[in-house]
Amino acid sequence: MHPHDYYYRDGMDLRPAPETAQASPLWLTEPHVEQFSPWIPVRADPVRTPLTRLFDDHRWQGDEPMDAVVLAFTEIGMSRGRRMLDQALDNGIDTVEDAPPALVDLFRHLDRPPEWFDAGTWERGRRLWINASLAGKTTMMLSDAMGTFVGAEVSAATGQTRRFLADFRRRELETVTWFHDVTRPGGADRHSEVFKNIVRVRLMHAQARLALRRIWGDEHFARHGNPISNAMTMGAAVTFGLLPLLFDHAHGRRVTPDDLDSVMLYWAYIAHLMGVADELVPRGAVDGLQMAHHMILTAGGPTEWTDITVRAACDHLLSRNPVLRRLQIHASAPLLGLVSALTGEPLVRALLRASPFANLRLQPWEWIAGRLVHLNVAVRRIGDRLPGALRRRDARARHGDAWQRRGVALASKLAARSGVAGTPYDHHDTSVG
Repeated sequence: MHPHDYYYRDGMDLRPAPETAQASPLWLTEPHVEQFSPWIPVRADPVRTPLTRLFDDHRWQGDEPMDAVVLAFTEIGMSRGRRMLDQALDNGIDTVEDAPPALVDLFRHLDRPPEWFDAGTWERGRRLWINASLAGKTTMMLSDAMGTFVGAEVSAATGQTRRFLADFRRRELETVTWFHDVTRPGGADRHSEVFKNIVRVRLMHAQARLALRRIWGDEHFARHGNPISNAMTMGAAVTFGLLPLLFDHAHGRRVTPDDLDSVMLYWAYIAHLMGVADELVPRGAVDGLQMAHHMILTAGGPTEWTDITVRAACDHLLSRNPVLRRLQIHASAPLLGLVSALTGEPLVRALLRASPFANLRLQPWEWIAGRLVHLNVAVRRIGDRLPGALRRRDARARHGDAWQRRGVALASKLAARSGVAGTPYDHHDTSVG
C-alpha cells in the first residue's frame, strides 16, 4: 500500500494534494471568471480554506462504505452481492439473510439522513435548479464534459474503463438518465426509484475505482491520487448544482445567496448518497464555490486519454469520404462556437488538439452563440417579472426537468438502435476481477 492509501479520520494530519493537482491557467477562462467573481475572490492561485485543504486530502481516498461493500462482494460473488443490494434497497437490510457486515454498515448510512438535511430546503433547491435557464444548464453540461474529457483524473478514469470507446450509447443513456432522475420529485425519499438508482451508480463507481486502482498500481496513485476520488465526486456535485444559477446571475438574472444555499443543499444530499464523506460536504454555497473554484483550476489535463477518446469519437461520427468529412468538420463550427462561448476557447482547443477539428475557426460563431445565450437568459428574466412566475416555476418542476427528460427520450432512441434497452448500472460487475 502507498502511505497515502487510507481513509481520513477526524484530527489526522491532512495529506498534500497529488503532484498533478496544480493550478493551471488553462481553466481560468473568461466564463469561469464571469460566473464566480460576483461571489468569491477569483485568483489564478485559489485562496486556501479548511475545506479546500480537506478536498486535496480526499483526492487520495474513495468511498469508504461502498468500497468495503465491493470487497465483500468479491468474496461472495458479484451477482449474489448485487441481488443482496437490490433486496436491501427494495425491502430493507433486515430482510437480507447473511448480509455481509459491510452491506449492513452501508444501509445504516443510507437509512438515516444526516442532521444537516432538510426536506423542505431540498425541495426548494430542486425547483430553483430546474428553473434555471436552458443556457445555464447547457453551460453546466458542457463544463462537465470538459472535466470528463480534458481534466486529468476523470479523463484518465473514463478512458481506461473504455466505456465511451466500447459502449458509448449505454454510457450516454446512463448519464442522461441519471441527470434527469435526480431532478424528479421525491428523489430524497429512501424508497423512491431515484434514490435506489443513485445507490446503484455509487456501487458502479466503487467497482470501477477498485479495478482502476489494481490496474494502475501505486506509481499512478502516487502521482494522481485515487481514481474517482471522494473529492472529485463532491466537486462534481457542486458544479452540477451551482453553475446553472451562476451563469444566469452573471447574465443579469439575479440570484440571492439564499437561493444558492438551497441549491447547494439539494446537490449536497445527492453527494451524500453518492458516498461523499460528511466532513467534506459544504454546508453553504460560499464553501461550495470556493471548493469548485479550487477543483476547476487544479483539474489538470489534457491527458493521452483525452486525445484517444476524441479521436475515437471523430472516427465514429465523421465520414471516411474526404470531401464529405471536410464538409462535416466545417459544418460543426457553429456548435463548437457555442461550446467555446460557454466554457472558454482554451478548453475547446485542449479538447480538440489531436482531432481533425484542431484548427477550425470558432469565430464568428462564438460571438453569435454568446449573444444568443444572453438573450435566452434575458427572456427568462422578463418572465420572472410577469404575474404567475412562482406558479410557472413549480409547474416546471412537477415531473422533473423537461429538457433532461427530452434528452433521455433522444438517448433512448439512439441506444435502442445499438441494442441497448435500459440502464441497470451493472456494467462493472465483471470489472473488478
